[in-house]
Amino acid sequence: MIDRDLPATDDELHAYVDGELPPDRRKTVEAWLATHPDDAARVAAWGAHAELIRVRYGGAARSPVPARLDLARLARAERKWTWMAAAAVVAAFLVGGASGWFGRGALVSGPPPAATSVTAEALDAHKLYVAEVRHPIEVPAEASHLVPWLSRRVGSTLRAPDLATFGLKLMGGRLLPGHSGKPAAMFMYESASGERYTLYCARSAAPETALHYNVAGQVAAVYWGDGDVGFVVSGPADRERLIKIAQAAYEQLDRRTTRGNS
Repeated sequence: MIDRDLPATDDELHAYVDGELPPDRRKTVEAWLATHPDDAARVAAWGAHAELIRVRYGGAARSPVPARLDLARLARAERKWTWMAAAAVVAAFLVGGASGWFGRGALVSGPPPAATSVTAEALDAHKLYVAEVRHPIEVPAEASHLVPWLSRRVGSTLRAPDLATFGLKLMGGRLLPGHSGKPAAMFMYESASGERYTLYCARSAAPETALHYNVAGQVAAVYWGDGDVGFVVSGPADRERLIKIAQAAYEQLDRRTTRGNS
């Protein structure tokens, strides 16, 4: 008989995700998860994160070490890094100062360093789930608890913007592992022709409000920050359309505007 009330430790939950639990203990952990939805949600997020890592880095792990990483070559290059680092600091200062002139909601090419990981995670999640036929979302748009649930898990008040003017209908959303293991949310939209766009929301240390456009093959993303939350709209690499969609989402989600109108 399986004791469904026997607690499962975090170490066991991680081992469960990694497939390293003994069969008998695995059954006990599964019984625990069946009656503890919070732990089940954590395990699902960890599993999704592991899958994203496999998709993104699996090929690199199997590839040979590139010549540019040869230890002897790196040792010869070490002496160059002192003056190069100083030059990089000056360049970063100048670029940062210039980007400040673009102002609220302006478009800047490429995300700032603190937002790079959020944008990469958003693009990975977009590529992974827009291709799903049966399970592209976790909770449908009709569910009244969708937005409150994702807001609670991310730790910030979220909203799903209305993108109907672009022929996009909200399908629903899902919970994802975000930067540094913190929860992230993703809303998915679909057009009548089947094109899918996603809005990724995660805690971010890059609060600037300028829009940053980034291309990754056949898809692209637009990042912006608002307070301690970063937002990324991802979709087909049609720069003009994607920027317009991102700007519409930005205007609806701008917390300073909503606070001023409340």
